[in-house]
Amino acid sequence: MRRPSIILVSGALALGALVPVTVAGPASAAPTPGGTGPAHAAAHRHQQVLSVSGAGVYRIGASLAALTAAGRIDWVAPACAGVVHAGATGSWAGVLVLAFHDGRLVEVGTATAPPQSPAGATVGMSFAELETIYGRRGSLIRNDAGDAEAYLVRVGSRVELFTGHPIRPGVGYFQVGPASFVERNFRQGSTC
Repeated sequence: MRRPSIILVSGALALGALVPVTVAGPASAAPTPGGTGPAHAAAHRHQQVLSVSGAGVYRIGASLAALTAAGRIDWVAPACAGVVHAGATGSWAGVLVLAFHDGRLVEVGTATAPPQSPAGATVGMSFAELETIYGRRGSLIRNDAGDAEAYLVRVGSRVELFTGHPIRPGVGYFQVGPASFVERNFRQGSTC
């Protein structure tokens, strides 16, 4: 019987000291519906980004039926004209509000910070801070009725829209999605 040499064993032990091994934690570390426990805390340690593509598994264009079947939808509230509002689960529970039109995700929004935009903008910032972050890429706009303002950033056919807060100056809501849905609803008012 041939035994591995002491050099090979020593090398393997040294490599083990240099390369960390990841081991799954106990099932008790899984996120709980209330959002407590070690896994929930770890989920909020990563940088949460909301972009014109969506956030996490909540990608613009995703199917409501598929997200529901995967356990990614907490609640639904049908509106009108084929629009359904929904809440996210997991680390996004209580953070994201979703809007689906004809069964497809067309808007992801939040009233919390994080998440942040890819450029670093969040709820709670002033419109002046947004102008500093985005420069010529964004602009302050008003709705058609002239009674609300928002900061709009176009990215192709999609937008980031930062709307005002109802009781203090600055951003109270941050939403993303196709301009044909998100920007139109702000400018013209929701049909629902």
